[in-house]
Amino acid sequence: MNLTLERNNKVFISGEIVSEAEFSHEVYGEGFYEMNVLVKRLSGQGDILPVTVSERLISSKELKVGSNINAVGQFRSYNKLVNGKSKLMLTVFIREILDEAPLKNPNCIVLSGYICKQPIYRTTPFNREIADILIAVNRSYNKSDYIPCIAWGRNARFAKNLAVGEKIAIVGRIQSREYQKKLAEDDIKTLTAYEVSISKLSAYENAENFNVDEEFELMLNSNANLSDKQLLQNQISE
Repeated sequence: MNLTLERNNKVFISGEIVSEAEFSHEVYGEGFYEMNVLVKRLSGQGDILPVTVSERLISSKELKVGSNINAVGQFRSYNKLVNGKSKLMLTVFIREILDEAPLKNPNCIVLSGYICKQPIYRTTPFNREIADILIAVNRSYNKSDYIPCIAWGRNARFAKNLAVGEKIAIVGRIQSREYQKKLAEDDIKTLTAYEVSISKLSAYENAENFNVDEEFELMLNSNANLSDKQLLQNQISE
């Protein structure tokens, strides 16, 4: 498998295509399409993730609804006008498709970037500690991807003290989460948010001790993608 992608943003997913490919955009005559992929968690639940893939890969790999896909790429963001307002959109940008999945973990991501918004720390009614983090990840051609992340337990306690501009590295999985937004008194819409659920976090004062390539390999070949029950048990123990 090719692991020579940009070192600060690596993703691997393995799942089932559950939507038809829809045209997204064209770059230098090459068309790119969007589709949704169902990636199962070890708990049996699933995350439906947005994926962007080249028309060349679609045709050569015969990708269609019901097909399984094993892919490596990057988690990217872009702004899209929705009802006259700019909205941050997220997608897994596929760089390479594998013929099979020789790996244990179907959903893993390693990122390194900069805190671009003060982390929001809170506790739930069940006393679970959570921190919302927004990371800016540099990309080629002076572009950046803005990736929302969520940390739990001791990672959340650590993250709440991080300052804007600090460089961090994280390991985790991409998850989808439904929520309801009240548009009017009698109009409630169900929407989907995408974020990285963090399993490991490191500040860059110890950057020399955090090998992005090594962490990615460890995630791919481990059971770090814990079930919800296991995650809860870990958070309780913390």
